[in-house]
Order: sequence, then structure tokens, then C-alpha cells
Amino acid sequence: MTSQAIGYMDSGVGGLTVVKEALRQLPYESVCFIGDQARLPYGPRPAEQVREFSEQLGQFLTAKNIKMFVIACNTATSAALEYLQKTLPIPVIGVISPGSRAAIKATKNHRIGVIATEGTIKSNAYEKAILSKDLQNKVFSLACPKFVPIVESNEYKTKIAKQIVDESMAYFKGTDIDTLILGCTHYPLLKPFIQEAVGPDVKLIDSGAETVSSVSLLLDYFNLANESSHKELPDRYFSTGSADRFKLIAGNWLEMDDLNVTHVPVESLSLK
Repeated sequence: MTSQAIGYMDSGVGGLTVVKEALRQLPYESVCFIGDQARLPYGPRPAEQVREFSEQLGQFLTAKNIKMFVIACNTATSAALEYLQKTLPIPVIGVISPGSRAAIKATKNHRIGVIATEGTIKSNAYEKAILSKDLQNKVFSLACPKFVPIVESNEYKTKIAKQIVDESMAYFKGTDIDTLILGCTHYPLLKPFIQEAVGPDVKLIDSGAETVSSVSLLLDYFNLANESSHKELPDRYFSTGSADRFKLIAGNWLEMDDLNVTHVPVESLSLK
């Protein structure tokens, strides 16, 4: 049981920011990741549709005999976490609660910013999670729909990316936030531009990285941690879009050139 892979899903490559942290924090745990690039972005889609897509990806990875399912997508977490926790036969974890807890711990003046997709912002998931733990906080939320396409097109290091980030982050001028949650797993790839735009005194919270710490705790709690001093299974990556495009972006971000990437047709993901 303990040698099984941990499953991760995202609407595209953004969830690889979670995987990158998992590879660092949990080096002996195997990875089984699927990115739904053929149907991204999830942010503008109705919550019910995002839930359906998430369930499809969850069933796909569960069939690969994973031992835990990580929804490495904030939009999918807000739409599907509670449902999948009830319906899948393995532990399921999302990225919103870990990111919220980290922000509450980090803030000194109780003024917290959140940037995320339209779907996540519309759900008020972060604001609800933060205020449920500490009503002293004031939350400033901003949807950044242009960020995901920049990352998925592999343009996240360009001047255009910097311009879009600067224009978006102008929203926070005058809010006096001291903490900003990157509420989409694509956004850490834009972290240098975001940090420059909001200034060095604002603490950036990577919700995906915080999630891996929770995964580590849950592996111990459920007695699921790999007991070997090496990976028992190879890491596997799947994409509903172009495997070559996924491999290019993923290879750059993870600093690996030998990724095992397989294309999965969307039609094969129908719910059973």
C-alpha cells in the first residue's frame, strides 16, 4: 500500500508547482499527475462543470492505483473538494485550506490579498476559509484571468507577462496588504513579477507549496508514507492536451528532460 503513487490533478501545468514542492519535500513518494489542458481554463467555467471534470480526473487517477488524491487546482478545490472527499475511496486534499492557514500565520496587520481565477474568487472560498479562522482579517480578492493563459503558452518570463502582472497588481495599491495568497497553482511561475509589483514587504503565500506540507502530515496520519528509502514506482505524467507541449513546459519548470508524459483523450474520461 505505501509504495503507491500520490495522484495530482490540475486544469493544466499549474499543478506542477505543487509537484515540484512534493519532489523536494517527499523525495521517496511517486507522482502520478494529470493536467486537463484540452479543457482549460477552469476559472470561467460553471462550478458544476468543474466538479464533473474533477471527478473524471479523480476516477482516472484512482484507476492507476494511487493512495491519495491532491486537487492541485484552486478552482477545482472550491468546486469539488467536499464532493470528492465523500465519493472517492482514498484521502482527498485541496489547496485552499493550507494556503489560508499559512496566510493567517504570516500576516501582521490582518490585511490579506488573494489573487485567483474567476471561479475561485466567485466562490469566496479563500475569504470564507480565512474569516472562519480569524474575523480580525480583511480580505482583498482579485480575479486574474489573464495569468493562466500566459503560463500555459510558456510566456511567463516575457515582457508581456510582466506588463499584465503590473497592470493587475495595481489593484492592491492603497490596500496596505502585507500578505498575498497566490490562489492558483499557475501563479507561482509568475512569482518574480508578482513580488516586484507588490513590493518586497508583501509576503507571498504559495498555496500549492503549503499543501504539500499537509500531504506529508496526512501520509503519516493514514499510515500511507512510503517506507522505502527510494521510489518504488516511476513518476508518470498525463495530459489531455499535447504531450509534447506539456513535456516542454513541465521539463523547464521541474528542471527535468526525461519526463514520462502520455496523452489521454478527453473522450476516454467519461464517468463510469
